[in-house]
Amino acid sequence: MTPRTTDWWRHAAIYQVYPRSFADGNGDGIGDLAGVRSRLDYLHRLGIEAIWFSPWYLTPMADAGYDVTDFRQIDPRFGTLAEAEKLIAEAHQHGIRIIVDVVPNHVSNEHAWFMAALDAAPGSPERDLFWFRDGRGDEGELPPNEWQSIFGGPAWTRVPDGQWYLHLFAPEQPDLNWRNPLVREEYEDVLRFWFDRGVDGIRVDSAAMCSKDPALPDYDHSVFPDPHPYVDLDENHEIYRGWRAVADSYPDQRALIGEVWLADPARFARYLRADELHAAFNFDFLGCSWDAPALRACIDQTLAAHAEVEAPSTWVLSNHDVTRHVTRYGRPDTSTAAGIRQYNPVVDEDLGRRRARAAALLTMALPGAVYIYQGEELGLPEVEDIPADRRDDPIYHRTQGEDPGRDGCRVPLPWDENTESYGFSPAGAERPWLPQPAAWAQLSVAVQESDSTSMLHLYRTVLTLRATESALGDSTLNWLDAPEQILAFTRGDDFTCMINLSEVAMPLPQNSGVLVASEPLSDGLLPPDTGVWLRTV
Repeated sequence: MTPRTTDWWRHAAIYQVYPRSFADGNGDGIGDLAGVRSRLDYLHRLGIEAIWFSPWYLTPMADAGYDVTDFRQIDPRFGTLAEAEKLIAEAHQHGIRIIVDVVPNHVSNEHAWFMAALDAAPGSPERDLFWFRDGRGDEGELPPNEWQSIFGGPAWTRVPDGQWYLHLFAPEQPDLNWRNPLVREEYEDVLRFWFDRGVDGIRVDSAAMCSKDPALPDYDHSVFPDPHPYVDLDENHEIYRGWRAVADSYPDQRALIGEVWLADPARFARYLRADELHAAFNFDFLGCSWDAPALRACIDQTLAAHAEVEAPSTWVLSNHDVTRHVTRYGRPDTSTAAGIRQYNPVVDEDLGRRRARAAALLTMALPGAVYIYQGEELGLPEVEDIPADRRDDPIYHRTQGEDPGRDGCRVPLPWDENTESYGFSPAGAERPWLPQPAAWAQLSVAVQESDSTSMLHLYRTVLTLRATESALGDSTLNWLDAPEQILAFTRGDDFTCMINLSEVAMPLPQNSGVLVASEPLSDGLLPPDTGVWLRTV
């Protein structure tokens, strides 16, 4: 068996905390650092090895904290810098590492730099930190080009003196000009600020979008251009080489983990070269349909691309931006492309949860690191009936409700079945910032704690085995011959994983014992939509 490497990011089970929705410690209906600190024992018992925090910085909250006013301050909604430092220290005492989110593409329109740019004249050094341009048309009344915001609508907003500024996301998120050396210096200093406080890793938001073609050329929006004017420009790699030098300057291991959405595996892998990022999220796997040939092809392609640069693979089923996979797996079309952000789709939630249990065994048996989105371990579904007046996501508002947005995967967690907020907030608190379904009482931590067949118990069992089975480190995978809708592979000398995606029960391969199964087995058969870990003979 291959021993686990000391490079923790190559094999860790990493849990994503979305701070507003994890646990509310002060009773204002919004999750906070006090809530997380109160639940560290829960995370330790779950068996995770690191926590990735979505942004906790000072923010107007125009886009769930991804519009940052100051990377060196904690937003008062969440707590204080001193409390963040305590959380980091307490997590380390539990053996849990900490990863924080850094957003390099843009800042908040309330950031000191942008406020100064608005007060400065066109062509000033202050405006050169962003993408200010004159408009088109006789009076400059048209945007500089036809680029569209990812959140809907134009990617440009006009300021009172007539110029326009670029925002690939919301207008409250002006894009930074990474050709300006002050931007690079500032972000490298932000990395040092958090590394100096004991943070173990940085998750890099929208990592492939920082650089822009200075000509700002238009393009046909019906196809993905090659080259693209603001996705995957070569200048990005210079940025991350600088970040890697900062990370490598610390005696303890610090990791850089990128959010890199790219269709080309070779282009994706370039971000993982030895002097750039340590790892990146595997969105192809997240979006793959519940189909054995498709999943096997995705796994093979992922492993091959990462092997080229000797980087670890990552495996993700859900996050704060996509439809929860319990819901997605219960739809007629189970791919993310078809399943993201729909209104009132047909969902078989029982089927989705059964498949999600099997998918947990699949992801945690694969070589590399696994990311678990909060509530995944409870089998939470997407909440698709949030009232219009409670929706918060700018995608919903900028599309006039045509796109329901991402609020459905961000609903606060249920901790018990009795209190008004299901234990998310203390008694007498303000209502949670997003409404929780009544049915979630039975999915709460307290209810699942007492049910040995629950999703929570399954995750604890699998995570414990994953940490103790040396074959499940960052080592090779060998496929076994199997029918078309069966995934079966070995790891090391005595471990086999088998997932049945067919509609009929299938015989188990020869084995000397069952380590864990996602559903009960009978007569040596693996039921449909079920996974099993076996001790190989």
